[in-house]
Amino acid sequence: MVKATVNKKAEFTIDKNSMNGKDVEWDMIEFHENTFHVIKDNKGYTAMLVSFNAEEKTMVINVNGNDYEISIKDKNDLLLQQLGIAAKSSSVVKQIKAPMPGLIINITATDGQEVKKGDTLLILEAMKMENIIKSPRDGKLKKINVQLKQAVEKGQVMLEFE
Repeated sequence: MVKATVNKKAEFTIDKNSMNGKDVEWDMIEFHENTFHVIKDNKGYTAMLVSFNAEEKTMVINVNGNDYEISIKDKNDLLLQQLGIAAKSSSVVKQIKAPMPGLIINITATDGQEVKKGDTLLILEAMKMENIIKSPRDGKLKKINVQLKQAVEKGQVMLEFE
């Protein structure tokens, strides 16, 4: 089961072939990259994926010329919300630790800088791949504990928030 919110207004609970508890008959085929023909309740629609953010679980879909911003919550997100964990989790982050061993190849933030959720803070190279480390929340950086070209270990504190 997932919950979809469209344009930050309408909410839909979707479970297999039902929407908001009602059976729905639909079919979909991709006829061009990111463009689909959808038949729902015997009506045809052309849907195109305009943008997709996997981390935020958001997307913009154009249906018959109209854009719709959609955010998705899966069963895990809904459970965390029900337990009261989801809303608090991003605001309590005080440290950003290295997710894996690697080498700091770029630092875009500075001590004392105000950052927004999603801002790039640094780039960690690991296994010949660049991993962009982004801010998990809005806030002020207290201290950057790493330097350019420094090797870090998994779990090492790289940045601290006030």
